[in-house]
Amino acid sequence: MQMNTPPRSAIRLTRRGRTVLVVTGAVVAAAAVAVPLLNVERPAPEAAKPKVLTIPEGWRSGQVYEAVDKALALPVGTTRKTLPRTGLKLPADAEGNPEGYLFPATYPLTEKSTPQSLLTYMVDTANRKFNGAPMAAGAQRNAMNVYQAVTIASIIQAEAAAKADMGKVARVVFNRLERGMPLQMDSTINYALNRSTLNTAVADTKIDSPYNSYQRMGLPPTPIDNPGEEAMRAAITPTPGDWLYFVTVKPGDTRFTANYAEHQRNVAEFNKNQARKPKAS
Repeated sequence: MQMNTPPRSAIRLTRRGRTVLVVTGAVVAAAAVAVPLLNVERPAPEAAKPKVLTIPEGWRSGQVYEAVDKALALPVGTTRKTLPRTGLKLPADAEGNPEGYLFPATYPLTEKSTPQSLLTYMVDTANRKFNGAPMAAGAQRNAMNVYQAVTIASIIQAEAAAKADMGKVARVVFNRLERGMPLQMDSTINYALNRSTLNTAVADTKIDSPYNSYQRMGLPPTPIDNPGEEAMRAAITPTPGDWLYFVTVKPGDTRFTANYAEHQRNVAEFNKNQARKPKAS
């Protein structure tokens, strides 16, 4: 339900030095003043910090492409256009779509960096993280492949209001899938509509999209963002529980329940809190 994008501060390169001007006067005065000054070592200039590109957890592929364009000072849309010729090593299930595999991390930028090199770096990092023994074995233990685990992790990343809730959100996903219930996740609707909001209207839940988890059964066809390691760990080790519903009533107060009537009361409280918020002008 919630997409959190941590702010990124710009990196500034600075160099500091000191210039000392010595004006000589009389010979004796010059000896008294100039020698100590000339013996003072100039501080070494600060080493130039390498440029980096930081991809936060939960960013969608479109946000990543835009960030790469900006970091490399390229025209908008350049990175997206390179995808067909980049040759990314993606799972067959992805069908060439790197969503979920542009791993969130901080990547170094050099004069030789290109959209192809950065996207390849991100996907290779994801493959290394996701295909390692713990993740792959965890996915198999839960009767799914790694791509399905990444898809669930992307939902967890988008829906969990706090890291402590990730395991519970994962359990809700598994419980619903096991019971043949639609996931009914607002985050998948947001992805279909290319937006990020807490409010989902009834009309939104009727859109014709494979990402409409109110009307379609099972998982969406692809991940809906690029999850981090904690969301992946939650996807393969969900917290034990019988929960089928959850809603973040207010910041720091996410309520999980297996009782629909209780969930409706929680949703009503959420709606009441939303109505109290001042509307943007």
